[in-house]
Amino acid sequence: MTLPASLQAPGFVTRPYWWDAAEPPRRENALPAHSAVAVVGGGYAGLSAALTLRRLGHEVVVLDAERIGWGASSRNGGAVSGGLKLAKTDLTKKHGEAQANAIMETAAASFPFIEELIAREGIDCDYVRCGRFSPAWTPAHYEGMAARAARLAQLTGHPTYMVPRERQREALGSDHYYGGMIAEGAGSLHPGKYARGLAEAAERAGALLVDGVRVSGIRQQAGGFHIATSQGELTADAVLVATNGYTRGPNGGSAGGAMPWLAKRLMPIASYIIATEPLPVETIERLFPRRRVVSDSRRVLNYFRCSPDGSRVVWGGRASFRDATPEQAAPALHASMTTVFPELKDIRVTHAWNGNVAFTFDFLPHIGVQDGIHYAAGCQGSGVAMASWMGHNAALKVAGAGNAGFALDGLNFPTVPFYDGTPWFLPVVGEWYRFRDRLDRLRA
Repeated sequence: MTLPASLQAPGFVTRPYWWDAAEPPRRENALPAHSAVAVVGGGYAGLSAALTLRRLGHEVVVLDAERIGWGASSRNGGAVSGGLKLAKTDLTKKHGEAQANAIMETAAASFPFIEELIAREGIDCDYVRCGRFSPAWTPAHYEGMAARAARLAQLTGHPTYMVPRERQREALGSDHYYGGMIAEGAGSLHPGKYARGLAEAAERAGALLVDGVRVSGIRQQAGGFHIATSQGELTADAVLVATNGYTRGPNGGSAGGAMPWLAKRLMPIASYIIATEPLPVETIERLFPRRRVVSDSRRVLNYFRCSPDGSRVVWGGRASFRDATPEQAAPALHASMTTVFPELKDIRVTHAWNGNVAFTFDFLPHIGVQDGIHYAAGCQGSGVAMASWMGHNAALKVAGAGNAGFALDGLNFPTVPFYDGTPWFLPVVGEWYRFRDRLDRLRA
């Protein structure tokens, strides 16, 4: 199934809306023979790491199989939060109270970090601290949020409060949910502009960014590493792999990728997004009071916002757990959008696209070292601030410059037997989650 012609705006395209203003540019830089540090992956984590390494005086090259910033970094929804999803997991049972608190505090620290980074580097990316509204799919979800609100406010240092269903339209122009939670410690940006600005900041600091270089293998050798790529070979004293949702290697297979060990611990999941045609400003103001970013509490969630210029709706979600094109996923996204906002049923779509996020089996982000290779990955779909923060801390670790412990460093990084990085089970698990969402709603 594809999007009906009646819902395709003139000039409908299957590429990120963000690329209209900030498509990742092509770079003609040649692959060097050697670098002190090689960073594999030119997204937020890799670029943030490169910037930090250069600030510390280390030579660094960033390699990307596509263009720098081509992946999820210029394809996501642009919501910025401090890892608040971590508060939903039962961390205390798994890690003990002290470690659980450290993990949550570390995650929350990603939000002030990215705000300071954007300001310090003068990155023009339409950033605004707008807050986040998390609408509740069921009354039970609302009660769960209410139980966490005080702790989230304590972690973030920003107000966090509940909005009951009868006042929901103060936060969202819809009656579809059962109230929800507003967290003021959140923001929004233009992800394409942020990716471009972060790359430019790394280049200004002296990092070398090289496009079109697919890493096929990394081998430790005396004094460093030998890296085989599609453009030749190079050596490095240290390597950081920051490929996240694109770790499996060519054609989705982990074999021959930059770091098969890491691929076996990540579940790449496609997330799909559409952008609508421009809407009247009064419509946007009615649907998005104060223009907060929104992410609901379903297991198979919807996330949405208005565009930075306030002209259209940008709507995302897990429209398919099987391989699907943006055209095939767009009807499901449009249907989800119009279920929440019925007044948009005849509004057409200008853009449809997708990108990969990476989940871990313990639902935690990780940095660490395996066989001498550093890594940073697993943002669970909330990677704008977290990936930037993890890249920075991974760089400190590479440089031996960390002056405090980082709670996401060196945690046990689980996988499951016989998993090779290809999440064949996602369609089954995804449909099970959809069924549970429907069942929860019926019981509400």
